[in-house]
Amino acid sequence: MALATKETMLGALLPGNSSAELREFAVPEPGHGEVLIKMKASTICGSDIRCIYREHLGKGPEGYQVGMIAGHEPSGQIVRAGPGLRRFAEGDRVIVYHISGCGVCNDCRRGYMISCTSSYRRAYGWQRDGGMAEYLLAEEKDLVALPEELSYTDGAQVACGFGTVYEAIQKVGVSGDDAVLVTGLGPVGLAALMLAKAKGANLTIGTDAVPERLQLAKSLGLADVVIPAGPEAVSQIRALTSGNGCERAFDCSASDKGRLTAIQGTRKWGRIAFIGEGGSCCFQPSADIIHDQKTIYGSWVTSIWLMEELVERLVRWNLHPADLVTNRFPLEKVGDAYALMAEGRSGKVAICFDEELVA
Repeated sequence: MALATKETMLGALLPGNSSAELREFAVPEPGHGEVLIKMKASTICGSDIRCIYREHLGKGPEGYQVGMIAGHEPSGQIVRAGPGLRRFAEGDRVIVYHISGCGVCNDCRRGYMISCTSSYRRAYGWQRDGGMAEYLLAEEKDLVALPEELSYTDGAQVACGFGTVYEAIQKVGVSGDDAVLVTGLGPVGLAALMLAKAKGANLTIGTDAVPERLQLAKSLGLADVVIPAGPEAVSQIRALTSGNGCERAFDCSASDKGRLTAIQGTRKWGRIAFIGEGGSCCFQPSADIIHDQKTIYGSWVTSIWLMEELVERLVRWNLHPADLVTNRFPLEKVGDAYALMAEGRSGKVAICFDEELVA
């Protein structure tokens, strides 16, 4: 029997002029293979700020469709199930993988719906309604089970940021042998530090141009050393690593200078992952990469199977992504939440419902 729901709900739209609007929508009815999720937590991603909140940058089928409810980092509880479900049921706690792919292309069959190029591809919060509302209509194939050991705000963080970092870490590898450098200490950079420590990194170094972010990385115990971004950063990194540089680096800054610091702050035979979106990168191939036998990896979001694996690891490691949330807002103050995130000086910002608001 379906759990009781309302007939209408509040949802947030992003007009593209650095504002958010709340409107009333009909609560959707799940069809075949679909579920209705009561939202518990929905966090704000940097891509929301860069590509939608300030202005609508995306074009064509992958751009933000005006009128769609925002939010692609949702977590909640299934309150109504459509026919044809194979795994999930009413009452289940779930995370939503934020890209709903066609399901039958090569990328989808690998679990990388983020790379699906089919006309059927629709991202939550971009081309279909997202999690900045009281309820979310989702397809069962896009769900990841959320264990009781993790909060809904933990789950919302997994839905994009932590999954993105975990994918990059799996590509380059991090172990107790490694010193790890992270350039750019926004929420994704903080997640990179947290997961690098969980994987056993023997030294974590963080750089950023924003003092508040440096302080946050240090106060949370994620970075063993923080270094202000600038012309002296590489020499300071090398001084901390016997003149060699770090074995692994993750650029989360999306800036030319940040990426160059990641490259030059890595030792011979080192591996660098570019995670931050946008911007450019200028380096000397021979001096910076070829002669030192370094490898640069590009990493875009993650697969749904690795996201599922990450959830299992978080429980095993007793790690809580919600620790990076510095500010929680109710849906009614969604405009304040986006404005704070856009300032770029906080940790993660979350819209929370029910008990998650006071957690």
